[in-house]
Amino acid sequence: MADATLTISSRNYSSWSLRGWLLCRMAGLDFELDLLSGSDSSTRAELLHLSPSFLVPRLTHGPVTVWDALAIGEYLNEINPGAGLLPEASAERARCRAVSAEMHGGFINLRSALPMNLRAHIPGFRIFNGAGGDIERIVAIFEDCLGRSGGPYLFGARPTLADAMYAPVCTRFRTYDVKLPFMAQTYRDTILAWDLLAEWTQAAIEEPDEIEELEIEF
Repeated sequence: MADATLTISSRNYSSWSLRGWLLCRMAGLDFELDLLSGSDSSTRAELLHLSPSFLVPRLTHGPVTVWDALAIGEYLNEINPGAGLLPEASAERARCRAVSAEMHGGFINLRSALPMNLRAHIPGFRIFNGAGGDIERIVAIFEDCLGRSGGPYLFGARPTLADAMYAPVCTRFRTYDVKLPFMAQTYRDTILAWDLLAEWTQAAIEEPDEIEELEIEF
């Protein structure tokens, strides 16, 4: 029997569920997956909620219950610091936390205009100014982190909390055919080729689409 349970909602639509799952896998946690039905009212509420702070994803590990992807990442780092969810150097740990928190609490225009949909591909998608500004800032984060670390991940040779937080954005860039400068494009392709993301994406493709339409950011 697994040591923990991770409760998630839609694999195709829920970027926060993806982040929580990536972090659990990166930490080497032995966990079972509890997938909420798309017809469940709490699932729909989570998918339509503008705040990332909701009760899904939710990690139950013995007597501990942690919700919110960023909190899950910090908890997993505490119980298994050797997993490398945060960089070793204190300055880089601080930077990793900062860019992860920026993803956690910002980029509302991007979330609204380019919702996560792993099964879709929309070439020529028109990006308006608000989302364009968010994309410019994300590209700047990518270029700054990669310039400092040398890549291929944001903080070096292995993925960290920051890569898990930005992975759903990379899928959005693919879905909506967002044109990126070379360094950001290379990073996006690295994330899209990540074996964990490929595993999740395949499961999303095979997942029954129980939610017919989502009208706002999820």
